Amino acid sequence: MNKFNQEFPEFLKTFEQNLKHLFQEKHNIDQLSLQRGLPPELLTAIMDHVPLSVAVPSAFGGRGCKVKECLGILSAASYESLSLSLTFGINIALFLEPVAKYGHDDIKQGIFDKFLKEQNMGGLMITEPNFGSDALNMRTTSKETENGYQIKGTKHWQGLTGMANYWIVAARNEGTDGSLARDIDFFVCEDAIAAQHIHVEEYYDNAGLYLIPYGLNQLDLTVPKNQKLIPETTGIKMMLDILHRSRMQFPGMGMGFIKRMLDEAYHQCDNRKVGVGNLLGMDNVKFQISRLQAAYTICSAMCAKSSSISGIENSLATEGLEANTMKTVVTDLMQESAQLLVQLSGAKGYRTSHIGGRGIMDSRPFQIFEGSNEMLYAQIGEMIIKGMKKQKQPQLYQYLKEFPLTVQAADYFKAELSFTPDDQLVQRKLVDLGRIVARIICVGYVIDLSEKGFRKELVDNCIVMLQQEVASLITSLRFNNKVVEVSDYHMDSLWLDFA
Repeated sequence: MNKFNQEFPEFLKTFEQNLKHLFQEKHNIDQLSLQRGLPPELLTAIMDHVPLSVAVPSAFGGRGCKVKECLGILSAASYESLSLSLTFGINIALFLEPVAKYGHDDIKQGIFDKFLKEQNMGGLMITEPNFGSDALNMRTTSKETENGYQIKGTKHWQGLTGMANYWIVAARNEGTDGSLARDIDFFVCEDAIAAQHIHVEEYYDNAGLYLIPYGLNQLDLTVPKNQKLIPETTGIKMMLDILHRSRMQFPGMGMGFIKRMLDEAYHQCDNRKVGVGNLLGMDNVKFQISRLQAAYTICSAMCAKSSSISGIENSLATEGLEANTMKTVVTDLMQESAQLLVQLSGAKGYRTSHIGGRGIMDSRPFQIFEGSNEMLYAQIGEMIIKGMKKQKQPQLYQYLKEFPLTVQAADYFKAELSFTPDDQLVQRKLVDLGRIVARIICVGYVIDLSEKGFRKELVDNCIVMLQQEVASLITSLRFNNKVVEVSDYHMDSLWLDFA
């Protein structure tokens, strides 16, 4: 049977078995992860299963761009290797789905054929050395010519630098007077074509995710007119749609990783003998395992929710609240899960060849790229304060119990939420508020999952964990801390003078 016609459970099971064989039997992933890049023969063996077919529309020979299938592949990959899962995530959310939704019809078949038949890969270039999250001020330029567009600029920290066959490049149109347009355009570039080749000036020594190359890229390209993506309205809204969809796929990458941290932690604690029992007999260890299970439950709920709302048929340009919630919470959970596993593993966990020690470094950048979590939490806080002002509702609980994303969950936090926050919160407090609201939204996701039959004990425990976390965050929000940095801190502060 053609694997593209297989029922997805069978397709996924075969892929999982292939990854397990490659990473746990044929190769040693613990040793592989200490080197830069995947060995070509290993990458070929992985791609022979054509996992990226899940993000190719069925009209062009793929499995149909179904979010559930995309997240399933990401989860299967991240159970074995977070780097591999991110490689797939970049290809799916930042290249294949944008091309499927916004590309000219006359370029799609050729591109998709190379992904399905020739193991090609693609990525997205937005970030510049002087303009990270400030993408709207990027300096990469595009000029329309008789036959296409000329693109010039510098990009960096693109995953798959020097490895991808295709790139979507973001640029601003340069006027005849040298001024740059406020809107952003996106162009597909095929690296094998000389006029579209992107020069890698430097490869970065990224501290984690060793299997993925990052670096500094110089662009001086000419692309045909039909390789410009077609926005539905504006380029900025297209960018938001792409980035929000990508953030809503983070739970897929988090799912397998968190499950692996949980499985490894449980195995460690079940087998580690302490006196006449094992680590699982200790109360605090039970609590830590429960934290991991709560992370597993929250991430499961996010995957289910994302599957229902983030398909390319939907516009996500205005869905920043849910996109930010999924990205921030799941990446916080990934980092915490790795930290918990290392703590439970003792000294052996503090090694780059251990999946926990490696997981700390590999999961850390997820809290930074595509918008740092602090920035995204602050945006959530700003959205809530703005909504409260618009509705003239000063009390947080009264607002959230009517807000669509928190209506199911607000009553679990009634006592803690029944206060009136300052409507002029400083940034650090907006971050606290964003953390609170994001977790309450997640309780709503968990309740939705419970109603579909997800295991009740996991749901109940998860909600209690989130209640405790929210209570702690509310204390932080309401605590009057206006401390700022001390200038010339080194004056009168050398301890030796006072000993």
